Amino acid sequence: MKTVNPRRWWALIVLAAAQFMVIMDTSIIGVALPEMQKDLGFSQGELQWVFNAYVIAFGGLLLLGGRLSDLLGARKIFNTGWVVLIAGSIVAAAAQTAWVEVVGRAVQGVGGALIAPSAMTLLMMLFAHDPKELGKAMALYGAAAPAGGTAGVFLGGVFTEWLSWPWIFIIYVPIGVATLAATKLLPAVGGRRGAVDVLGAAAVTAGLALAVFAIVRAPEVGWASTVTVLQLTGAAALLLLFFVIQKTLREPLMPLGIWRVPRLGSANLAMTLLGAAWIPMWYFLNLYLQQVLGYGAFASGAALLPMTGLLMIFMTAITAKLMGKFGAKAMIGSGLLVLAAGLLWLSAVEPTGSFVADVLPASLVAALGMSLAYIPAMMAAMSGAPQEQAGLASGIVNTTYQVGSALGLAALTAVATSQGAGQLGNLPALTDGFSAAFIWAAAIAAVGGLITLLVMRSEKTAASADAAPVAQDERARA
Repeated sequence: MKTVNPRRWWALIVLAAAQFMVIMDTSIIGVALPEMQKDLGFSQGELQWVFNAYVIAFGGLLLLGGRLSDLLGARKIFNTGWVVLIAGSIVAAAAQTAWVEVVGRAVQGVGGALIAPSAMTLLMMLFAHDPKELGKAMALYGAAAPAGGTAGVFLGGVFTEWLSWPWIFIIYVPIGVATLAATKLLPAVGGRRGAVDVLGAAAVTAGLALAVFAIVRAPEVGWASTVTVLQLTGAAALLLLFFVIQKTLREPLMPLGIWRVPRLGSANLAMTLLGAAWIPMWYFLNLYLQQVLGYGAFASGAALLPMTGLLMIFMTAITAKLMGKFGAKAMIGSGLLVLAAGLLWLSAVEPTGSFVADVLPASLVAALGMSLAYIPAMMAAMSGAPQEQAGLASGIVNTTYQVGSALGLAALTAVATSQGAGQLGNLPALTDGFSAAFIWAAAIAAVGGLITLLVMRSEKTAASADAAPVAQDERARA
């Protein structure tokens, strides 16, 4: 009989708080971006690195974080992640130049990449004894993500408006220390023997970073320039090297055989395009509110609360019920198409627009689309994986979302800059640039929705495909 941890629900609070903070780290910077730009000297195109430095490190190293958690022990890696996140927060808060800020954000991303997979491992260890308890724990843990996103938008505005932008990073220091003190509640288990694919992790992270850098610089140096071509070629070579390494190693970060799981590929493609559409929308909407409508940091954060509030309500209370009725394929496809409609509506923003007319209704439609698609895509990616590969499937789908976010933001920043978004103070030019970004984000979401509806297998078909190898084995033994 499995031993039940009597402090498991207290431990869940620690893990949910970690999830809350990791997600908040991606949303809390949004409303602070214009102030950071002024103080640190970021250009309009370079400003995205405040976000992308975190996302690239986080997404690129998630699989490595999961592997280290398995080999060295989940609680040890969880604690290490918090130490790294605290260190990165201190660097980001103390930064006096743009490049130091980017370094601090990247270090924060490394910490998040250690925290997120180890927290999931610890949760499974605490509640795997009872499927009902596990379901409740997963629901509470999952709710921490939209809650963190909502809190980040609000707190970012509060800190930036009434204190200063470094406080959006300083807040992680006392919270991190308190979390480290509370990790005694978490189960301490040893790791196991195995190899660590450091080369694979380095290749995929470097390839992603180089691709984003090339896309960011392309509007300035030219898309057809030798520098851009060489950088994109180098990025492709590094990503190809990653797949070669995964195919040849005995213990890779990502065994390629997992891609035979039904719906894993289509669900991850949907997540990539979802991130590529949603994150640029959130980024440019923040800039439109402050740089065109003239909102302060607090007002900008408050203006985004209806959108993030709708996300939280739907993700925690409604989406699961709808998915049970309509299935993942219909939810993901329709969600991406609704997101595309909201983005297309946002593209009609005006230099003399208003929050009520230009932002509120369109942002709520976009948020509805995101809330319909995100959790079903996560569940579709993991549902067909065998139990021993569930953690890997979870890591892959989180990684593809982060990769899509980074590449989408880089590409649409290039689009926006080419259409006038780099001309600070020129409201018509800024609006034209932001509008172009919203149009292309809508196109990305629409393509994702159509591909999902055309390509993804239904639940019944996927279950039959998953069961076929088992039936074949049974016949062979007979």
